[in-house]
Amino acid sequence: MNIIHNDCLLELSKLTKNSVQTIYLDPPFNSDRNYRLDANSTVGFDDTWTDEQYSEFIENVIKLCVPILKPDGSLFFHISSEEMFLPFSILQKYFKIVKPIFWKRCRSKNNIKNNLGSSIDIIFWCSQNSKRKFHMVYQPKDEYYEANSFKNKDHRGNFALGHLVCDRTRKGYDYEFTIQGKTFHPDKGWRINKEELENLEKDDRLYIPKKSGSNLYKKIYLHENPGKPSMDLWDDIPSIAQGVEERKYPTAKPVKLIERIIDMTTDEGDLVLDPMAGSGTTGQACKNKNRNCILIDKNKDAIDIMKNRVDL
Repeated sequence: MNIIHNDCLLELSKLTKNSVQTIYLDPPFNSDRNYRLDANSTVGFDDTWTDEQYSEFIENVIKLCVPILKPDGSLFFHISSEEMFLPFSILQKYFKIVKPIFWKRCRSKNNIKNNLGSSIDIIFWCSQNSKRKFHMVYQPKDEYYEANSFKNKDHRGNFALGHLVCDRTRKGYDYEFTIQGKTFHPDKGWRINKEELENLEKDDRLYIPKKSGSNLYKKIYLHENPGKPSMDLWDDIPSIAQGVEERKYPTAKPVKLIERIIDMTTDEGDLVLDPMAGSGTTGQACKNKNRNCILIDKNKDAIDIMKNRVDL
């Protein structure tokens, strides 16, 4: 792990071209606020800009990040939903794909009186092509779903029923399928082709209903189900304020959030970069996940926090 005390605009140009797999960028949000760890602390930073100053700063950082990113790499740009538009317009200039991920960081707030409470941050997932490195990550299964859906049981274990037939709003593969003397030919067709269905039969993964006229289902086993494939709404990771982590920096993000990004777009040993690393959450996540990491920050307080956090 490499921790660098300097302005990222001075350090990014020194890094090797096409060397970084994933960049997590959590810059100031252009929020017109000054952030401190608490009322008596000097740890923090000032986030006051004109829109012109902010746009110039963000564009200069992005310009320097693009060359050092691997061709199949990803850059994640974290911003508040209120200030998402300026960064979005800049990111579109430098990346072919800019996909927003919506992080629901908190629940409702009882102290909001004259506005709608803000609960969403945007994390723009940026890449140069659709073949960027990607591993599916999973969100926890809904407790009610888990308790009530896996009630069937066979020699493999408890299972839920997965749909094989298309709903009435779309049309799928049109063929007959016979199993144990029963023939199924759904009006709207099948979701999978016949070969895939036959493979499920060979592996004893089809549920044959006893009731006449019912649909055929596939078995989804509880012990094989890692959770729900992640969507672009991440609502299962609370902010530090509503979680169990100790806050080490005013705008620190939860480790689990960065771990998900790392799991999704890197392999063990890959290099991750955080150009404005704050309390070093990215470093902690990389340490947990056995990734290499470069952390940069110009704030001396942040550097001390990072070194203590990762035992350097």
